[in-house]
Amino acid sequence: MHREPWIHFCGPKDLVARQAILDSLSSHGVVTRSLDVNAPSDEGIVCFSSIDDALYELVRELSHNRDKRVLAVPVAGAQLDSAQAWRLMLAGASDVFRWSSASEMAERVKARFDRWRAVDELLQSPTVQKNLIGGSPAWRSALRQIVEVARFTDAAVLLMGESGTGKELIGRLVHELDPKVSGSELVIVDCTTIAPELSGSEFFGHERGAFTGAVGARDGAFADAHGGTLFLDEVGELPLALQAQLLRVVQEGTYKRVGSNAWQRSQFRLVSATNRNLLQSIENGHFRHDLYHRIGGWIFRVPPLHERREDIVPLARHFLATFLPGLAEADFDLPVREYLLNRAYPGNVRDLRQLIARISSRHVGPGPITIGDLPDDEHPANAPEKESWRVPEFERSIAQALSLGIGLKEISQAAAETATRIAMQEENGNLRNAARRLGVTDRALQMRRAARRQHNGGT
Repeated sequence: MHREPWIHFCGPKDLVARQAILDSLSSHGVVTRSLDVNAPSDEGIVCFSSIDDALYELVRELSHNRDKRVLAVPVAGAQLDSAQAWRLMLAGASDVFRWSSASEMAERVKARFDRWRAVDELLQSPTVQKNLIGGSPAWRSALRQIVEVARFTDAAVLLMGESGTGKELIGRLVHELDPKVSGSELVIVDCTTIAPELSGSEFFGHERGAFTGAVGARDGAFADAHGGTLFLDEVGELPLALQAQLLRVVQEGTYKRVGSNAWQRSQFRLVSATNRNLLQSIENGHFRHDLYHRIGGWIFRVPPLHERREDIVPLARHFLATFLPGLAEADFDLPVREYLLNRAYPGNVRDLRQLIARISSRHVGPGPITIGDLPDDEHPANAPEKESWRVPEFERSIAQALSLGIGLKEISQAAAETATRIAMQEENGNLRNAARRLGVTDRALQMRRAARRQHNGGT
């Protein structure tokens, strides 16, 4: 069940204007609550009368680094230029409205929240939760966009990402969430396994006697996918001749069987996936530019596992429960969890799944997985060092800050605030537990958060 969205006003207190906004929202069915910075926050609205660095930082904090949805709305009379709007988006705002009237603003706010809540309900559905595990910001951001496009459009979808990142699972999700095709066939074609001499038959089908060995007529992928979804796995491997033929079918919805002069019709949703850089393939002359734009009505980059390390342990637990369903409270001992988090996964989620399969085959008896369950070739040559937490992404973030002229004081402050936010979020707002994880006293954490709220200002 969704909580009421919070609303927060920044700047001079114009009580009449504030009440007009609240009344207009309420009349349009948007009942709001005051922002409680001590409680885990969901979606909300920041209304501001002026723009400064404190506002950008407030939006960054309230959005939990773009994980929570925040609407930024300038109240009447506030000046907002394009550069400022983009800075608010980069700080974490989900949308920025220019002021028109309280009534129109309320309608737009309600429409945004209705759509976001519909997407979030789908994200919490068994279809997503049982198959696409993870709650990291990178993964949640990708899934939110994919779910919205799958449910509310019929556009062609192109999934780009490394091998093993779950592109086929996402393709199945698009099919299942599309109300127009979910009850029909999902046809999967692995473009890496199609023999060139049989490629035409594979896609178009053939008539009896069309070629040696064609002892009977056969439907191809286009006929099978009619009314449903066609998923082209590793579409970047298609030969150029077949790309041209595919383009015609996608554009016109018609094709001919091999050996036939009769036109057939096929309407389907197209989902394609590739681990190639198709723009580079276009430059090299290996992929058609026009086909790229036809299959990429929406293009999504599926994040590799090293960009969503927060999901490694939840994924591992999911796989462990799959391989050892009888193991009560399937979990990992602390040294194993640390090993899983620090290990490289060149094969991404598929790589992790194979590792857990091997570990599961060695585990006996009750209790958690221990380091003795790790296969011998997984044992590190040396004991892991504490310094291993400084992953490349951490250094890249600092390098980017320095390149933008950010000083050591601001970098240190941002790191401390980020650690505090993550600890509070992972401990569900429990200040004592968060303080323990941060290595500070409860009092020190309380004072830090109070000082932060005072710095942000507002009510």
